[in-house]
Amino acid sequence: MTDITIAWIALPLFAGFNIYLFAKLGRYLALLGALGSVAYAVTLLVQPEPIALQFLDSFGVQLVADALSGYFILTNALVTIAVILYCWDSDKSAFFFAQTIILHGSVNAVFICADLISLYVALEVIGIAAFLLIAYPRSDRAIWVALRYLFVSNTAMVFYLIGVVLVYQANQSFGFAGLVNAPAEAIALIFLGLLTKGGVFVSGLWLPMTHSEADTPVSALLSGTVVKTGVFPLVRFALEFETLQPLLALFGVGTALLGVGFAIFERDTKRTLALSTISQLGFVLVAPTTAGVYALTHGLAKATLFLSAGNLPSRRFEELRQTKMPMMLWSAVAIAGLSISGLPLLGGFGAKALTLDRIVPWQANVLTVAAVGTAIVFAKFLFLPTSADADGKPLSRGYGWAVLPLLAGLIAVNGLSLEAYTVAKVVKALVTVGGGWVAYWLFCRQRSLRVPQRLERLEHLIGGMSLVLTLVFWMVLT
Repeated sequence: MTDITIAWIALPLFAGFNIYLFAKLGRYLALLGALGSVAYAVTLLVQPEPIALQFLDSFGVQLVADALSGYFILTNALVTIAVILYCWDSDKSAFFFAQTIILHGSVNAVFICADLISLYVALEVIGIAAFLLIAYPRSDRAIWVALRYLFVSNTAMVFYLIGVVLVYQANQSFGFAGLVNAPAEAIALIFLGLLTKGGVFVSGLWLPMTHSEADTPVSALLSGTVVKTGVFPLVRFALEFETLQPLLALFGVGTALLGVGFAIFERDTKRTLALSTISQLGFVLVAPTTAGVYALTHGLAKATLFLSAGNLPSRRFEELRQTKMPMMLWSAVAIAGLSISGLPLLGGFGAKALTLDRIVPWQANVLTVAAVGTAIVFAKFLFLPTSADADGKPLSRGYGWAVLPLLAGLIAVNGLSLEAYTVAKVVKALVTVGGGWVAYWLFCRQRSLRVPQRLERLEHLIGGMSLVLTLVFWMVLT
């Protein structure tokens, strides 16, 4: 299995660089790399023992691939496949497909890293590949958003790297195990870097503009998989070191409320989806034991929603209420939105129910409120007018093929959490979703509240990171 793991790590990078040599085969090589990840992820999910690799002793690379890795890798693979299919007949160049599969391979690397320095390298490569994809349209706006993303990402990684040096100084090793004996400032710096990369809490307020202004397929990649590279190491830390779980749970609860609170009143479709991503990352963080399933269901649903949003005739909800959406497009939006809302018979229900079942009562109560807010958010999409013969903006040629594996995955993943199907949990889910819909019609549909965006300015983003660093440092000390 060691040789297979090494070959799987190299496959996306090999495919990406070969696309430059064989430009006409770009789509096929990119698809091959993503399909290889599907096969490897399934292998990890069905075999009981994790795969552990170590190179160059204490100074080198440590890798661990287990079931948790399998869920995140499968998410990355299915979202990447959907994006490739979406762009199959488009005018995207070989450069786009090369960067997409290189990004895919770098994201995979994060999901099996078990040492801090290899994780740093993988995250930096992700930052560069994501920057190139965001800037791909070459417009002034796209280049500015890409540079803003790169600046925030690199600043976060500087904090992270300083923390890594302090861990090595205390333990003479870059392994995750060194966090046990690391000084408080090292943990605070590492956590700040990862919280920022993952778009968590106020240090993640770079996310709405970046995800909403990027090209449609790039938005799907960023929200479906890339932000999870910051969250995954934190989940791994929480599973290995129980003392860190309460800290992450607090950030998870705060993030869930912050994101959904802004998303309820947002009037732009893509910004609404981006703010919802912030909220859903809180659910991933709060219960590490169910993080893999939750990340999978969220990634599939959010990629579907971003690909769908790119086919809507407008980004403004006020204008969308005056036009009719094609039934095919509405159906995909409805399935994905209902899954994130936690409706039974879809993957999101089991993930949300098991998450709420495995946290302490006060956290479950707060996240139930956030779940009602999530239902309100997606009611804005669900209750848009539809028609079987709606005219207007035609759907992208690859749209149907792209959302098909994503929606099939949302239904199939439902089988991973059959234990959640108890009468009490089903009733609670129905009441939560129904309550959100009632609240939308009674209080939110006619409310016009402008969501402030001052905190998303570049100078405030760095200030927010400083506040989070202070907060994490204080929490670690106490």
